[in-house]
Amino acid sequence: MSLLSPSSGLGLLRNPNLSFYLSARFLGTLAVQMQSVAVGWQVYQITGSLFDLGLIGLAQFAPFLVLILWAGHVADRYDRRKIIVSCMLTQLLVSALLLAFTASGSRVVWPVFAVLVLFGSARAFMMPASQAVLRNLVPDKDFGQAVALASSTFHVAVIAGPVLGGLLYAFGPTTVYMISAALLALATLLMASTRSAPQVRSTAPASWHTLLEGLRFVRSRPIVLGAISLDLFAVLFGGATALLPAYARDVLHAGPTGLGLLRTAPGAGAALCSIGLAMFPIRRHVGAFMFGGVALFGAATLVLGATSSFAIALGALFLLGIGDMVSVYIRHLLVQFETPDEIRGRVSAVNSVFIGASNELGEFESGLTAGWFGLVRAILLGGAATLVVTGLWAVLFPVLSRMDRFPHHGKEQPA
Repeated sequence: MSLLSPSSGLGLLRNPNLSFYLSARFLGTLAVQMQSVAVGWQVYQITGSLFDLGLIGLAQFAPFLVLILWAGHVADRYDRRKIIVSCMLTQLLVSALLLAFTASGSRVVWPVFAVLVLFGSARAFMMPASQAVLRNLVPDKDFGQAVALASSTFHVAVIAGPVLGGLLYAFGPTTVYMISAALLALATLLMASTRSAPQVRSTAPASWHTLLEGLRFVRSRPIVLGAISLDLFAVLFGGATALLPAYARDVLHAGPTGLGLLRTAPGAGAALCSIGLAMFPIRRHVGAFMFGGVALFGAATLVLGATSSFAIALGALFLLGIGDMVSVYIRHLLVQFETPDEIRGRVSAVNSVFIGASNELGEFESGLTAGWFGLVRAILLGGAATLVVTGLWAVLFPVLSRMDRFPHHGKEQPA
């Protein structure tokens, strides 16, 4: 059977709109990942402060938290494709501003944090629209495989981006920011060429009632609430990747290229896992797979904190990526299958809050605890806390931990 046959997961790539979307997302993610390595290394080089590494995450999360509910309403009311294009243009501006900062030779890093606030604002509007628009690009029966393909391309970019960023940083951060800007420009053009099926748009005016509709919906679905809150609290405590610039230099005695490889390892594990999920989607033992994935994430974080071997650290981060991919895949399917199209943006916004909190706020928490307890102890505490949360959530949400199949309400199971 051909890999591109209609019955295979990769056969969905015959859909030109899905291909444009995936290509734009790949290039945009590649650019952002390259840029992230450069920003982390540049800030740590200038200040040598672990706390400043945490502030990188906080600068991106704070505007995200303020704007995300409004962004969900916008995604339900306006063309999601145009929203994504506008956000990519803003990310292009961010690359240009970082380039200008580097060219200025400034040794004061607050302008970097200010630019990252702009980046966080753009991401707040992009995430709900990007999550919701995928459901408008493929039929219901293909959605599970489309999610796996989208995750595959995303994590391939997460693999390649840090490596390229680390290698190109040898020529200076200016080179990284210039190439990131070029990739974002191309991603914007590809996204502008995408055409999605008409979405069911909300006509309700903006109000606290409409803005909070997504939150009310999530609270009314214990399965969805349990899935996304598990990710929030588990990954919040296990955000060791924010400390990788310091971990690479001070524990593993590696340079920017080594940091790039470390940043790549979780993406490599996630990409391999997502390719497997595209070919063999999870149909049974959904809850066990989700909790097992989060437990693997926590255990891998513990191994990372306990080793000073570069090879073992790479292996631990690879397994961390596999565990994270399993939980992300299941959570995304649960949220999207359960949500009507007219409120999908607002529900995706709530989901994005949990994702953003577990990533950027988790980075801030890691930087803070590293400043208090030391680098290695902070990583070990994070891994242990993730395992504790996994066990606690299995007790608090038994309907999720014991779930066997995805609840489709009679819809066809994704092939």
